[in-house]
Formats: sequence, C-alpha cells, structure tokens
Amino acid sequence: MTDQLPIVIILGPLLGAILAAFTGWFRPRLSHPLVVLGLAISFAAALKLVFIVADAGAQKYWLGGWGEKVIPGQKEPFVVGIQITVDYLNTLLLVAVSGIALLTSVYTKRLVDTELAGRQRYFYALFSLLVTGLLGITITGDIFNLYVFMEIAALSSYALIAMGRGRRALTAAFGYLVMGTIGSTLIVIGIGLLYVMTGTLNMADLAQILPELEPNRTIPVAFTFLTVGITLKLALFPLHLWLPNAYTYAPSAVTAFIASTATKVAVYLLLRFFFTIFGASFSFGEMQLDKVLMPLALVAILTMSIVAIYQDNVKRLLAYSSVAQIGYMVLGISLASALGLTAGILHLFNHALMKGALFMAMGCVMYRVGSVRIERMNGLGRAMPWTMAAFVAGGLSIIGVPLTVGFISKWYLIQAALEQGLWPVAVVVLVGSLLAVVYVWKVVEVAYFRDLDADADIQEAPLSMLIATWALVLANFWFGIDASATTGVARRAAEVLLGVGS
Repeated sequence: MTDQLPIVIILGPLLGAILAAFTGWFRPRLSHPLVVLGLAISFAAALKLVFIVADAGAQKYWLGGWGEKVIPGQKEPFVVGIQITVDYLNTLLLVAVSGIALLTSVYTKRLVDTELAGRQRYFYALFSLLVTGLLGITITGDIFNLYVFMEIAALSSYALIAMGRGRRALTAAFGYLVMGTIGSTLIVIGIGLLYVMTGTLNMADLAQILPELEPNRTIPVAFTFLTVGITLKLALFPLHLWLPNAYTYAPSAVTAFIASTATKVAVYLLLRFFFTIFGASFSFGEMQLDKVLMPLALVAILTMSIVAIYQDNVKRLLAYSSVAQIGYMVLGISLASALGLTAGILHLFNHALMKGALFMAMGCVMYRVGSVRIERMNGLGRAMPWTMAAFVAGGLSIIGVPLTVGFISKWYLIQAALEQGLWPVAVVVLVGSLLAVVYVWKVVEVAYFRDLDADADIQEAPLSMLIATWALVLANFWFGIDASATTGVARRAAEVLLGVGS
C-alpha cells in the first residue's frame, strides 16, 4: 500500500475537485466536505512519506508501470515513462502545502459563504485544482509534467483571485495572468531546449546527460530562460510587481493559501533546476548565479521591508513582507553552501507557517470588520483577542524572535553568511528583522493601544476559523522550540543537492 502513497498525494485533491464540481449541481452542500476529505487523504499520505523517506531514502513511483530500464552502453538505468519522486528536498514542502491546504479548507467555509455566496462550488473546485497543481509541481520527476501542473495551478489561481470583491480583483488577476504567462512561456522554451538537446524530459536522466554535453551554447540559453521564468513566478525583486495586488484583492481565503504555498513551490523549482538538473558547479561556477541572486535578495530584504512599513492595508503590508521573505530564501540558495541551503530550505517551510497564520488572522478580521485597513482596527485586541493574539504570534515569527520558526531559519542564514566571511550579509538579515518590528508594531499599536470605536459591535471570529489559524500559530512555536525534525530533513536535502550526501 505504501508504494502507492506518492500518487495518492495528487489524487486526493484532484478527485476532490472533480467531485466538488459535479456534486455542486445537485448537492451543493457536499462540495466542501468532499474537498476536505480529499485534502485530508493527501496530507496523511504526505505525512507518512516523511517518515518513509527518513528511514528508507527517496521513494519513486512510475505512472504506467514502466519504471527504470537498463540501456546498453549507459552506466546508469534510464527512466521510461512518467516518474513521481519523493525525497528529502520535497518532503517538507509536500507536508506544508497539503497541511495548509487542509487547514485552509476548514478555515474558509464561513468566509466563502459570506464573500462568495452562490459561487461556493466553483471556489472549492478551483481551490482543489490549485492544490493539485502545486503538489504535482513538487512531486513530479518529469519537467514537462511539471509545466502541465504549473499551468493547472496558474489557471486556478487566476480564477480564484478574480473572484475577489470589486473590479480591483479583476485587474489584479489580469496583471498576474500577464506576468504568469510570460513566466510560463520562458519556462516552456527552456524545457523545449533541454528536450531537443537530450531527448528526455526526466529530471534524473537530464542530470546524467547534461554534463556530458558541455561545452554547449544551448545549455546556458536554456538555463537563462528557466531562471528568469521561475524567478518571475516566485516574485523575486524586481519581478514581484504582480504579487502585491494579487494578495491584496484576492478573497481572504485565497490569499491565505497562495501566500503560504505558491511562491514556496517556485523557490523549490529553483533548487530542483539549479542543483538537481544543472548541478551546483554549472549554476554557481560557470554561470556565476550567486553574483546575480545575492544582490537581488539583499535589495529585496531591505527595500520591500521599508515599503511594507508605509502600507495602510495590512494584506498589502504582508504582501510586501512576503517579497522580502522570498529574499531570505533566495539569499540562502545564493550562498551555495550546506548551511546556506539548509537555511533556505528551512525558511521555505517556516515562512509557509508564519505567513499562513498572519493572513488567516487578517481573514478573521475581514470576516468581522469588513476591512483590513489599519485605521479600521482600533481596539481589536480587546474585541477579537484570539485573532489579534494569533497575528502577534505570527508577527514575532516574521521578526525572528527566539522560540519561533523565524528565528531558526534566520539563525542558520546568519551562520551561513559568517561561515563565508560575508558579515555585511549577516547585518542585512538583522536589519531586515528590525524593519519587520516596525511594520508589525504598526498593527499591534492600533489594535492594543487605541480604543474601540464607540459605535462598533465586533465579535470574535468563528471557532472554525480560529482553530485553523491557531493550528499554524502553534506550529510556529512547536518547530521553533524543537526544530530537530525540520533542520534534520533540510540538512540532508542540502547535502544531497550539493552531492555530499545520499
């Protein structure tokens, strides 16, 4: 049975999407529980695979049962057919995406009934398709199927963002559509070039063949197309322009999930292409990628944190904060060391937890107040104590306060920078944390040190929303206090990517 777990991760939300779409016509109330069930199955499979990979190493699954074939004259067997792989690099992300998707599906019921009345079945079907796409990107071992899953996720996210209130949601979705299409086009061109050169789309095969083709002018061209396309998808500064509007004007439930997972999956793609397919020696030796990524990451950390300070819409504030946090992840990758990669992979997982908690807290505010503008949040610390406590906890994690997950990944990042004698980089990381104090305090000051409006009648958020929000809050502290599991997996993944582990 465990041999089938990799495909179960994808099939759970995919079947949930199909069933939600069809049952919505005659039994609309079934859409939500069917989606929750599919996501629960997917999360359980991902969680089980974490322990299997830790004990037995990478798990592979071949659609169609073709498997590996030995070809005369080749040192290693080649893969025939479509491969699905679960290894140290993607286990944490699979758990994060499927787990946050499950929590979001529980969290979103009241929000969807309020913000998207009459369109619930469309939301649940699209949401499950989005989860399917993100999980498919993370788990596939075939670069063309990666592109297919990427388009499934992209089209679903465009539609979900467009379901937000007002025309601004449509504008945001269109902007995301344009930028996303450009990114997808660049990626598919890069994939096409790789296929023309190698005759295969399997990642493991590409990793074997590409070093044998060097020197080859086409390889750097394909590498460039893929790098630009993926960095556009992950919203790396200065290719982030689509993200603030998308996060701000999307339905609150959509923002909570996309902000937690979508850009993290794109960061995972960078890791997979840079280290698994092209190899660290080519990416950071011949192409000298660190000289491009590190300055962009440092600028993102500083400038986007400063821009966040001046926002009066909390969702927009958190959106710019996300661009800064992506800078931390990319900074870890650019160091191209075991400690740097460990920090980047850790922050990929940790940021999903902290940003999910923050956006869910703002969704609770939106549900009760009808706005997430700072001037509308006077006295919410007393009116909505559990919601605002969750926001404060998530804010502490963003800052990097000890006992939170944010501290763990930033500590590893500072260590990695100092290991290479890059003390200015360590200083930038610390300054970024200090700037986070400023924009988090803006919300805390209004919520706790101003009086509630006299005519306001605001109640605490519904229990279902609070349970999901606080589950992520507790995860922030759980993996911040005992980080042995996450750091262990991240370290093993970093060693494998650098070719010093198995």
